[in-house]
Formats: sequence, C-alpha cells, structure tokens
Amino acid sequence: MNSLPINVVKRNGDQQLLDLEKFHRVVSWACEGITGVSASEVELRSHVQFYNDIKSSDIQETLIKAAADLISEETPNYQYVAGRLINYHLRKAIYDGPTPTRLYDHVKDVISKGFYTNELLDWYTEEEFDEMDKFVVHERDNNLTYAAMEQFRGKYLVQNRSTKEIFETPQMAYILISATLFASYEKDRMTWVKDAYNAFSNFDVSLPTPVMSGVRTNVRQFSSCVLIEADDSLDSINAAAASIVKYVSKKAGIGINAGQIRAIGSSIRNGDATHTGVIPFYKLFQAAVKSCSQGGVRGGAATLYYPIWHLEVEDLLVLKNNKGTEDNRVRQLDYCVQFNKLMYERLIQGGNITLFSPHEVPELYDSFMVDNEKFKEIYEKAERNTSIVKKVVSASELFSSFMQERKDTGRVYLMNVDHANEHSSFIPEKAPIKQSNLCCEITLPTQPLNGLNDEEGEIALCTLAAINWGNIKSIEGFKKPAEIAVRALDALLDYQDYPIKAAEISTMNRRPLGVGIINFAYWLAKHDTNYSTPDLDLIDEYTEAWSYYLTKASADLAVEKGACPLIGDTKYGLGITPNQTYKKDVDELVEHKERMDWTGLRKQMAETGIRNSTLMALMPSETSSQISNATNGVEPPRSFVSVKQSKDGVLKQVVPEYRRLKNKYELLWDQESPEGYLSIMAVLQKYVDQGISVNTSYNPQHYEDEKIPMSEMLRHLVQFYKYGGKQLYYFNTYDGATDDFDEGTPLTQNEIDDSCDSCVI
Repeated sequence: MNSLPINVVKRNGDQQLLDLEKFHRVVSWACEGITGVSASEVELRSHVQFYNDIKSSDIQETLIKAAADLISEETPNYQYVAGRLINYHLRKAIYDGPTPTRLYDHVKDVISKGFYTNELLDWYTEEEFDEMDKFVVHERDNNLTYAAMEQFRGKYLVQNRSTKEIFETPQMAYILISATLFASYEKDRMTWVKDAYNAFSNFDVSLPTPVMSGVRTNVRQFSSCVLIEADDSLDSINAAAASIVKYVSKKAGIGINAGQIRAIGSSIRNGDATHTGVIPFYKLFQAAVKSCSQGGVRGGAATLYYPIWHLEVEDLLVLKNNKGTEDNRVRQLDYCVQFNKLMYERLIQGGNITLFSPHEVPELYDSFMVDNEKFKEIYEKAERNTSIVKKVVSASELFSSFMQERKDTGRVYLMNVDHANEHSSFIPEKAPIKQSNLCCEITLPTQPLNGLNDEEGEIALCTLAAINWGNIKSIEGFKKPAEIAVRALDALLDYQDYPIKAAEISTMNRRPLGVGIINFAYWLAKHDTNYSTPDLDLIDEYTEAWSYYLTKASADLAVEKGACPLIGDTKYGLGITPNQTYKKDVDELVEHKERMDWTGLRKQMAETGIRNSTLMALMPSETSSQISNATNGVEPPRSFVSVKQSKDGVLKQVVPEYRRLKNKYELLWDQESPEGYLSIMAVLQKYVDQGISVNTSYNPQHYEDEKIPMSEMLRHLVQFYKYGGKQLYYFNTYDGATDDFDEGTPLTQNEIDDSCDSCVI
C-alpha cells in the first residue's frame, strides 16, 4: 500500500483523506459469501492506481475494474464482486447511500426530472406503490454479474444520455416495467404486477432492449423488428425508404424486401427509358438505414431480401464483399438470398437456374412464396419463352458463389421462402410470407406501401421476449413464464405508439409476438447432453412443452380479451398447430410424439380462437443473456469466459455453473461439424411458428489442409432444407484467435456487438 496520504474529492466537492477502513469495508462486503475470491487481492490491484485528489467516483470505478480484471476460468466469481461494486456505486450516486428510496417518492422524483412517464401516478395510487415496494427484493441487484451490471448502466437504466446521470437501479426498473405493462389490467392487477416482477427480476423471462430501456418512460415504440416491403414502383420504393427512416429513428432493426424491383436495362414507360437496375435503389435504402443514429452512437442496421433467380443476382451476391468500387458495392446492408424447392432440385440434379427480371414474368414472384408447383409451372414456361429476357447459369456455380460470399463476409444469409410459408401459422394464400427481419427469425406477412400514409399496405412489427431454459426444472415449469411473456407483450401492443399507420393496422389485426429461448447451452450441459451428439428426444419433449404453454397462454387470453381480428388468416384459427405442419422429414431425427393435451387446445382454438397470430421466434440474445447470466440464445458458447466488446466497453462473462459443469459444456469451436447443431434446430423448428436465427460455424482445423470443402458446406445447406429449415443467419469461421482480449487487437466482425440493439434482445 502507498504510505503517502491520498486526498479524495467527494461528489459534492468536499475533500477528505482516503479512509482506508471504509475502503476495506466496501471491498469486504462485495466479497462476502462468495467463494474463490479475495478482498485483499482486489484492494491491492486498485490501490496502486490511486492518486492525490482522486474523485470518490473514480475510486469506485477503479475498484470495479480491479475486480473485473480478476475474472478468469480459475477465478470466475470475481464477476459477482465486480457486479456488487457497481451496485454500490449506483446506489451512492442515485440514493446517496446503500438503501433505495421509497418507491412512490422515487417515481415522483424521476417524473419531476422528465424521465418517467407522468401516467405512472395516474395508473397507481400511493398506497399501491407502497404495496409494490413490499414485494421488491432490492437484494437481487447484488446477485447480478459484472457483465449484467455494465449492460444495465450502459443501456437499460433510465438516464440522461448527455450528462450520464442515472436515475434508477435494476430492481426499480423491473418493478416499474411490470407496473407499466399490467397497468390496464382490472382483475388481479397487483398479482400480475408481482408475478411479472418476479419473472423478470429472477430472469425466468428475458425482455428486449426497447422494452427494458423504454417502458416506464415517455418512449412509446417497443417493437424490436420491422419488416418493410418495396414494390416495383418509385412511389413504393420512396415509401419504403421513408418508413425505414421513421423506424430506424425509433431504434428498430429493419428487414427490407426489395426482391420485386426490376433488373437493369428493363424497359420503362413503354421504352421511354431503361431501368438503372436495383443497385441504385439498394444504395437509397442504405442511406435511409444509416440516416439516423441509434442511441447517438451508430446508424441503424438492416437486412435486404431478394430471390436467387433475380436477373442481377450475380452482381447482388458480391455487394457485401471488399472487392470492387463504391459504385458497384453496397456494403452497409446485410443481405438474405431467397430459395425454394425448385432451386435445390436444380442443384441436386446438376441442372441450371434461369435468371429473370421479376416484372417480365407476372405472378412468378408471388408464387415463389406460396405454391411450389405453380411457381415451377410459371418458371419453366418462362424458360421456354424466347421473347423474355433471361440468363442461364449453372445451379452448382450459383450456389457455390452464394456460399463463397456467405463464408467470406459472414453476413450473406439464406431464406427458404417455401418453408417459411408452408410451416408457418399463416395460410399462405391469404397472408403470404415474403421476407424476414434483420436477424432472420421473424416471418410475418407484408404488403408494399404506395405512400407513407397508405393504409392498404402492411408493415409488420414483432415484439420479442425469451424464456430462460436454465431456470426450468420440469416441463410444467414453462407454464408461468409463458403466461407472463404472452400477457406482457400482448399488453405492450396496445400501449405503444405507431409512427406509421400501416404498421399499426397490421399489428392490431394480427397481434404478432415472438418468444424465444435463452440459456440453451446451459440447459444442455445440465442434462448431460451436447450439440454434436444431442439427446433429440429430450429436446423434443421440452420444446413441445415450451410451445404448448405459449400457445395455451394466447388461447386462454383470447377467451378473456378476444381473438386477433385477422385470425381467419391463420392456421391457429382452424385449430392447426406448428407440430402438425412441420416438415415430416424431421421424424427421421426424432420420433413424433404428443405428450401435451394438444387435442384439447386445438379444440379450444377452433372454438374461441387465439389472441396472437404468432408466438414463437428464436432470436439472438447477446445483451439479455448477459443480463440473465445465461448462454446466448440457442447457441453454443465460444469459450467458458467470453470476452465481448460493445459500445459500452469490454465485458467478461462466465458460463453458468462453470465449476460444476465445465466438462459438460461443448464449446463452439470444438464441434467438428455443424450437423448436430442443425439437427437440434430442425427439432426446435418443428414447434416454432416463425423462424430461428440459425448460424453455421466451421473450424478449419477439423478439415484437411484447414480448408472447408465447398461440397461440405453445400451438403449442410441441403440438409438444412431437407429438415424444414427457414433461415440461416451468420456464417462463423474460426480464425485461431483466443478469447483473451488485447486492446491492440480488434475483435472479429461477429464478435463485436454491432448489430441493432433492438433485435438482439
């Protein structure tokens, strides 16, 4: 320890000598009851960084950093020490001491500063706030990890983004989110608020970034995903661009369907002009996406969708890569290429794929989504028509080009549009699925707008949450989290505002939700199974229960509040559930069983309907997984101690129960092939009415000459289609780097949290 006296400048400007005894008490408290940590180690590491006239807040930040630096595989529990030190820091700054303010007084204070909605005091009486205060467990903040607390204070806690002043602690956020979501309930309102608070604060249910940061404030846009379709007209393209700007400014992730725009050289106005092609319009969409910053840090993020048979596809496939000039590249969008059965047949048979401009062949694009046989008929007739402009390419070469770009960029995605329709909750002829969202898990109907105020068009929104499988002890354990998730998100649809009327009309008519999964890798480890050799029957049993209880929750809510108005567009309205319409090839992987009372549920839905047209979607969950100290979504961990860089800094996170389950976890790069993982996704998709953000990951070290054969990648592509896969998201390639973070070495593209905060829940 430094023997020289150190002067400390307090928050109010007063000065005093460093109180070593107080310093020791704080660190000892942070380490109390935690095994494998040493208060003296934290003290030593921090004290050497003290200097004269240091601010008291800087002392606390130094303590936090000292504890965080000690997080490792050997000493994982320093993540809790660092988390407690952040909590101590927050309480000192917000409450001027360790004890949180009375809830009612806290709410009035933050309202007076303009950061909570005034409606909180209209919805609840002082007595009701006092009742809520009694079931808030502030001690839960002390169980949050370093990564969780850093995400809270960086993204989730209500604060003045200019001055960095934070106004609440995590438990305050959770109780007020719960109070806001269930404010409209008349029957058993306080019971629902309490149950929701416990589900959120115990991490049984995980909420997305827009909800966590915005609900209880004056912000009123919480849908994570926005799907916007552009038609082949200037009015529609301009309306799509304007819609993108509106929703990017609200921090939403964007999916853009531009597959119908005609190809370069096409005739316009009876030959008065020729079309410039799709790339200039893609640049327009890119400019719209990047026009507004999200949280003042970065521009928005979007994925653009187009069909594999588009006449310009050879140029479109390379838009993302680093070759070429800015004139022929549009790099700040991600891309998703659409396939169907006929395209795979041409690949397998060694045939060709004929490229067309969509406008040249009427009905081709729409049938592509809805009816494989009709599409084949129209497509083959067009191939024979010599008057239609077309280009013939080898299917093998085109698929290989797609896969090469997917591998090289990591961010050229895939959508099987026939599966997205055949195995969805919608009746394709009534409500076709033509695209997905930023992260490739949402499948909702869209219609192009002819103007920003066009109420005949349809912008699709999806509101997200996830259930923490790590907290599930039996299949019955899904019941309560499913009820809370469905009711909370459904209430949100009525509470939030809608910048564009076409989005409001669609959402009110369809009431779509997307509830996913977090902590799946931990759940696998707890059940002594893994990704390479998974227990598919066990996975099938739990996924069935998860899907059943979500569906039952929405069906019960329909009895109480009414079915969604456009239930006639859904298979649910006919009493048909996803485990009836799945790709039957999955039966090769796991025997089909119905363990839950699906018969009774289907009868109920056929009689009284369902509240929400969609319920399940498996999204990425980087941020919410850190909050919940969970593994990311359904993905395998890259390492036992992951190092993630976000706009808020470098965060270390340890897999749950590392010491006990270390030998049970299977790490991503230890898998010799993605086949086991893909088989799991196939079983999950059987019960999901929307899609899954499925990643494919390869470690070249497992292949001869450390080169991944193209034949291997294409084989997995065909496997994915065979078992009903809908969308493929990232392509990850191991480059030999470790997860040890060196500030001089930037992390790889897929390791940086640079996607839209909204979509990554």
